[in-house]
Amino acid sequence: MEFKELKNKTEKELRQFLGESRDKLRDLRFKDANKQLKNVREIRIIKKIIARVLTLLSKKN
Repeated sequence: MEFKELKNKTEKELRQFLGESRDKLRDLRFKDANKQLKNVREIRIIKKIIARVLTLLSKKN
């Protein structure tokens, strides 16, 4: 998800998206530990998305 799309979301939507992203990151880490993950780069992408959401949340407060 791009930064422009995240800017248009409300704080409640951002917090919900943050929770979903953290759940996805946890699942990806478990898959990576069990050697079931094919695209390891996906972990890096999710971490960047989480950082963007946290940045927006800190600016809105």
